[in-house]
Amino acid sequence: MRTGVVCGILAVLLSGTVAPAAAAPVASEPVYDYAKAIRETVWVDIGRDGDGDGRSDRVAADIVRPAEATSPVPVIMDASPYYSCCGRGNESELKSYDSAGKPVKFPLFYDNYFVPRGYAAVLVDLAGTNRSAGCADIGGASDVDSARKVVDWLNGRATGYNAKTGGSAVTAGWSTGNVGMIGKSYDGTIANGVAATGVAGLKTIVPISAISSWYDYYRSDGATFGFDPAGLAQTVESRNSGQNCSAQNQVLATGATANGDYGPLWADRDYVTRAGNVRASVLLSHGVNDLNVKTIHFGQWWSALHVEKKIWLSQTGHVDPFDYRRADWVDLLHRWFDHYLLGLDNGVQNGPQASVERQPDRWVDQSAYPAANAVATTLRPHSSGTLGTAAASGTASFTDNPGVGEDTWVTNPGSAALTYSTGALASDVQVSGTSSVTVTATPSTSSARLSALLVDLGPATIRNFAGSGEGIKTGTSENCWGSSTMGDDACYRITSADVKKVNYTIVSRGWADLANYASLSQERPLAPGTAYTMTFRLASTDHIVPRGHALALIIGGTDGSFIRGPAQPGRVTLDLARTSVSVPVAGVVPAATTHPALGTGAFVPSAGRADLR
Repeated sequence: MRTGVVCGILAVLLSGTVAPAAAAPVASEPVYDYAKAIRETVWVDIGRDGDGDGRSDRVAADIVRPAEATSPVPVIMDASPYYSCCGRGNESELKSYDSAGKPVKFPLFYDNYFVPRGYAAVLVDLAGTNRSAGCADIGGASDVDSARKVVDWLNGRATGYNAKTGGSAVTAGWSTGNVGMIGKSYDGTIANGVAATGVAGLKTIVPISAISSWYDYYRSDGATFGFDPAGLAQTVESRNSGQNCSAQNQVLATGATANGDYGPLWADRDYVTRAGNVRASVLLSHGVNDLNVKTIHFGQWWSALHVEKKIWLSQTGHVDPFDYRRADWVDLLHRWFDHYLLGLDNGVQNGPQASVERQPDRWVDQSAYPAANAVATTLRPHSSGTLGTAAASGTASFTDNPGVGEDTWVTNPGSAALTYSTGALASDVQVSGTSSVTVTATPSTSSARLSALLVDLGPATIRNFAGSGEGIKTGTSENCWGSSTMGDDACYRITSADVKKVNYTIVSRGWADLANYASLSQERPLAPGTAYTMTFRLASTDHIVPRGHALALIIGGTDGSFIRGPAQPGRVTLDLARTSVSVPVAGVVPAATTHPALGTGAFVPSAGRADLR
């Protein structure tokens, strides 16, 4: 055997053939000392004077990067308004600084894990928050420029300084210019907004439970949720003294009109309309039971993107995947950033496009989202109480009662809502995508709200998304993800699924103001006794209604769990021949069946939250 090996080597040498080079690395390794990393702050000029002090606003970018690196490194950026007021992550981490103002604590694990692997972590304070000048404008141009200009600075196209005012110019010669933005909620929203500018150098974004259009955070097809952007601005500005943001806050208050009209303020904060500018790849994550940043946000953003993309959909509410599927998420992030920021050919962009949690901690991969075989199917409510594909006729009425909401409608609708059901399904039916409801409604008064639900009627064990952890429980033991220092540890409390047994699951929701039947931009007076036709959206989802369960459509007036009621609640009559729901389904829904009996022990979720953490 030895003779054969020697003879083989000799033959190669004599033939002049060169042995193959070592394989290229497929993953970055932790070769740099996190304790020795350079920690610094650069204030980047964003070219705006949001606080009206006569000076161009500078935003603080706190940086940690490997000191031993002999060549430029890429950047992982999280731009946030929450680094001093509210905290980041499941443990509400804040930034901290030493007595000289040098950054010490970088919230979350991105710096601990990725800096030793040859990345820089850059955490940006949005204008008007923490150590940045200016004022918050809740998703507007100043918010977006707070991060976009840092991307420009990292690519040599903007000016940074070593002080908030005055100081000397600083360059980013240590950066390759390749940037990946990541963040949950508001932070991920800014990643969406920056990507929609098409800024060069932004190679990928990872929006987690993020907004794609601020109109859809505060309004829904003309209906209002009862909270407005000026309040959020004041919250995130609260720790930043010495500035006067009253003028900017008044702009927000005035632009967010009391009615649900889609106006200029909302158009400026609608990233979906600019999704065609996106050049960065997208790794998106959202909970299908998120009642804070509702799921229409991921659905419409996803559909508008035409780049390399992947999606994770969990059963949780407003939760980061680090806290419901930690090891797999860190592994995916590692491979994702290695591919798009370091250029490693690891194949992360290939394979199934979607990963969906079907039951708590039970995930399935799916070739596409929406499911490749999902087809928009029109289902119609019948006067018999059935829901099916057959044509319908007749009328039905409900009396708006803003004092009740979705769970009462499912368990005991009375006169406040109308319920239509497929009856027990003969086989599984998958609802995958974004549904819409079309109603022809006649109000008895001059104002009317509409709400609709798709409901899976049947027993299941789900994540308790209405609980305090929105589907997770946080333990006391920890595990660690990266290197630690005295002021910045990489260890986080271990979480587990918080589960609950239920007898029905609300799959999707939607709300509208009938006065916006003709236009979202301008409501119109309603004439009592006149029929109006309106189509409005239901939240995006991916859910399997199992065989033996029923799929139900519930239509009512004001869902008191979420939206504000009309000035004059009244009776609304539906023309069933011209009322329907379009549902993207994979599977067979019958033409018409009988209505099944409802179970008991219903699950009661809480209303949506008016915060973005």
